[in-house]
Amino acid sequence: MQKHTTPVIKLNQPDDNYKFQSLPRPSGNYPYHLSADTILPLNEDKLIFHMVGDTGGKLNPSFQKKVALEMSRQVGYGLPASKCSQFLYHLGDVVYHFGEAAHYDQQFFSPYRDYPAPIFAIAGNHDSDVNPDSELPYQSLEAFHAVFCDTVSRTISFSSNSDWKSMIQPHIYWTLETPLANMIGLHSNVPKYGVIGKDQREWFIDELKAADRQRPDKAILVCLHHAPYSADVNHGSSLPMIRFLEDAFTESGVRPDIVFSGHVHNYQRFHKNYPDGTSLPFIVAGAGGFDELHELAQTDQKAYTTEHRLIKDVKLMNFCDTQHGFLKVTLERVDEGISLSGDYYTIPHQVEPQESAVLTDRFAYSFKRKL
Repeated sequence: MQKHTTPVIKLNQPDDNYKFQSLPRPSGNYPYHLSADTILPLNEDKLIFHMVGDTGGKLNPSFQKKVALEMSRQVGYGLPASKCSQFLYHLGDVVYHFGEAAHYDQQFFSPYRDYPAPIFAIAGNHDSDVNPDSELPYQSLEAFHAVFCDTVSRTISFSSNSDWKSMIQPHIYWTLETPLANMIGLHSNVPKYGVIGKDQREWFIDELKAADRQRPDKAILVCLHHAPYSADVNHGSSLPMIRFLEDAFTESGVRPDIVFSGHVHNYQRFHKNYPDGTSLPFIVAGAGGFDELHELAQTDQKAYTTEHRLIKDVKLMNFCDTQHGFLKVTLERVDEGISLSGDYYTIPHQVEPQESAVLTDRFAYSFKRKL
């Protein structure tokens, strides 16, 4: 049976907004910016980085290890500097199922022990949730905050690997400044389809306006965990995230150049066409290691619909729902502005350690206009 080629809405969705968790205090100052050059030197004209979400491997850790190994191979291992990834931007769900400090070693520190570049992150719903049966009480995002949002870089108390040092991101939602792009990272909280509060919404609108003033010298990349558009059977599209983004784009008068997300455990690339003739790419890259992958819905399945105004004019350009994988993104300065290209690599489930990941999708966009 044929799979959907547009986003779907999963019918009879439960309302789990009661799971919303308050955020920890910022570790940095408003407007929560981190300049990447305080962490590592970057080229002014070319930037390469990895991007992946949902890497935690609770039941079968072999997939997360294979993904981490293949990304590590693209940082060094004899590659010329012009082809090496310079950092990893994690799209959330580092640790399943409740973001507990006790599980960071198995699901993050150990598999990424040999990744030889900095790792930035936004938090996913599982990173933000709290285990009601935990013997040791803890707050939402307590471990994530210690690993990624410290005030200074230092040894992490619950890491068995002394080489790991904490990252100094200024808040749970924040902007990474690079020479070629401003990467705005949102926090969409615990509920299945995401919730973003008033303070973060106001911050996001201000960030869009500020980033737009730096065009065309810098592109605008928006990153969030919950996928706005999806055709999968587990989640489907997130109407709350679509409404949030589109309302913010309208109020600010600014659309980003591309939107990245995770949450759905597969790879999907969408194009949304707007009435003014512009197109905005939405990329889902959430097949980073959790053993359960999410297949796309088939057109004869009655639990899904494509009949909703918020998912019209959105087309699925490519996907992979049967293998784990990751993105390698390249930004380059060109005469017209900024070019962005992406390579999506997959990991065959029976891959031998010496084998390499397989290039499964390649895309390229040019960002040269103000909307």
